[in-house]
Amino acid sequence: MMKITIKERVLHFKQPAGTSRGIYTERRIWLVEAVEGERRGLGECAPLPQLSCDDIPDYAERLRQFCDQVEQTGRIDYAAMRAYPSMLFGLETALLGLQNGDRLFDTPFSRGEQGIPINGLIWMGSYDEMLGRLEEKMAAGFRCIKLKIGAIDFDRELELVRRVRERFSRRELELRVDANGAFSYEDALYRLELLSQYGIHSIEQPIRPRQWAFLSELCRESPLPIALDEELIGIADEAAKRQMLNIVRPAYIVLKPSLHGGISGTREWISIARDMGIGWWITSALESNVGLNTIAQLCADVLREETAGEGAARYQGLGTGQLFTDNIPMPLEIRGEQLWRSERYK
Repeated sequence: MMKITIKERVLHFKQPAGTSRGIYTERRIWLVEAVEGERRGLGECAPLPQLSCDDIPDYAERLRQFCDQVEQTGRIDYAAMRAYPSMLFGLETALLGLQNGDRLFDTPFSRGEQGIPINGLIWMGSYDEMLGRLEEKMAAGFRCIKLKIGAIDFDRELELVRRVRERFSRRELELRVDANGAFSYEDALYRLELLSQYGIHSIEQPIRPRQWAFLSELCRESPLPIALDEELIGIADEAAKRQMLNIVRPAYIVLKPSLHGGISGTREWISIARDMGIGWWITSALESNVGLNTIAQLCADVLREETAGEGAARYQGLGTGQLFTDNIPMPLEIRGEQLWRSERYK
């Protein structure tokens, strides 16, 4: 008979992680382990404070209830868990591991034969800090950089972008920016026009979520492709997903399984995006290596299904595995600008 245990852990950032909503110094997660005979599967449930739709006061108690239900029935009640994406993601992973072992999906990436190109992530900080981090990423071999903006003066951020472009052309470096909803609607279009001078690939979530009319107008008028991230949180029904994307018509969606419906919800978002000609990429959301391992294997499986030139952006957002001082060991390593499952763990 299957048994599921839950262990709560607190991870600590090597350096404070700055976003437009504040600064993270630690990360609380719940690990769920499903055991049946000799088989085991480990998953991660990691809601983001003040962002996840299932960031609730009784998180641990609700998670235990879902685990008990899975123990009794042997399956996940997707309808009941739709509103709890981080819990769903962890339980989906645990059951996949129970069924398939370490290789959740059978792909060249999972077998350690192929890497996934990823962007280098530059957290918000002072101008000098961000410039120094960017130079480190470039020296390490990254050719796609994502800048978190919205925390310091916009003119200083624009100056940083200008300096990057002075040194590296669009052919040498793909540059993405993520505003995390920091712009007001009144300022957004002007700022997008200024950023567009510097060959930016895209901007994530320029204004706060749930302003569909404003966001739709920005997507129509912006000279810079807009990607949606926070906008997807809490939209769990397929019809609602189609409605939002049909109204807003973004260039891309950025999918985080812990936030956007777990493994099954992420696949549904991608299927809808394909139908509508909207691009996408997958990224982690400050999970430990347990969650990152799942997201990377899922990403590789979805990319394997893609036909040439359809949907997926070249670079995925899977470079968060080196953020914590006390991360959980997993068979992952970054080589140049690619994430690999290391042969040393086979």
